[in-house]
Amino acid sequence: MVKRKCIQSLAVMAVGMTLGTSCSQAPATQPQAEYAVLQVQPCDRDLQTAYSAAIRGRQDIDIYPQVSGTLTKLCVVEGQTVRRGQVMFIIDQVPYQAALRTAETNVEAAKAGVATAQLTYDSRKELFAQKVVSEFDLSTSYNALLTAKAQLAQAEAQRVNAANNLSYTTVMSPADGVVGTLPFRVGALVSPAMPKALTTVSDNSTMYVYFSMTENQMLALTRQYGSKKKALEEMPEVSLQLNDGSLYPQKGKIETISGVIDPATGAVSLRAVFPNADGLLTSGGSGSVIVPEYYRGCIVIPQSVTYEVQDRVFVYKVVDGKASSSPVKVTRVDGGQEYIVNEGLQTGDVIVAEGVGMLREGTPIQPKK
Repeated sequence: MVKRKCIQSLAVMAVGMTLGTSCSQAPATQPQAEYAVLQVQPCDRDLQTAYSAAIRGRQDIDIYPQVSGTLTKLCVVEGQTVRRGQVMFIIDQVPYQAALRTAETNVEAAKAGVATAQLTYDSRKELFAQKVVSEFDLSTSYNALLTAKAQLAQAEAQRVNAANNLSYTTVMSPADGVVGTLPFRVGALVSPAMPKALTTVSDNSTMYVYFSMTENQMLALTRQYGSKKKALEEMPEVSLQLNDGSLYPQKGKIETISGVIDPATGAVSLRAVFPNADGLLTSGGSGSVIVPEYYRGCIVIPQSVTYEVQDRVFVYKVVDGKASSSPVKVTRVDGGQEYIVNEGLQTGDVIVAEGVGMLREGTPIQPKK
């Protein structure tokens, strides 16, 4: 009996020692996860948005002949700068000179016919007054005079037409500009009906640069300025990035905004005007129009602090120490790296700035120190 009691006492002591050891080595409470947070404050942003653009001359005029004939002389070369009224091509003039001389001869003959008819009518009128000829003879002579005058008018019209045709054999530039390619050479037969132009004259003194905005971008622009008219008046000057990546040294101005949305692309066409006194810009080139955008007192957040669900953008606000999902309406800027918040956040709101993809509604948030 004494031995059994000793064994029981030792067992009790062993259990007590084990419990004591277990209690002294129990793990401490796991610390709460910390997250970087961001307090929303208004700020100013000067941003730039680039739009692909096509460069065109102020006017590109296709030059077609107005008469048929053989080219006898080229008076310009490709790339030459020409002035309005400068001779560019000469078409064989011989047949048109002959036609003009014929028309001038016909005019002289018609004038003689009028003079003869006038003499006859005057004579018949005197004889009619003396009752030598009848009223029929007088009327007949008067009608002959009218016919002679009509023939003279017709001959003069033919002479004007012949003179015009002769003048059309000298093809002149209709505007100041730069000569394009010359697909026809001396000896080529040309006519007004040919499908290809003799050349193109591009007025490159001022360049038109065309680019497009999406419907949403145009709506945002209109709301920002109040109307398209005010946008054109108040928008800042724009820059032009050339195809080689360099910036054109002179600024341009947006001049027109199309009133129609292209149903195929859903975009609105705009036109900016750039001076081109040095001739650096060439019609048919390409580049990018850089439009500056100035935002004052706006709320800007990084794209990384948001997440999307079914095309809706959300952030996690810190409310009473917990994450609270909140939808926001934003405008993507800076290539989508930043968002300007239009609705959903106010100055002073605190939002989670990291790990938003792993958070859940109601997650406890311990701000990082």
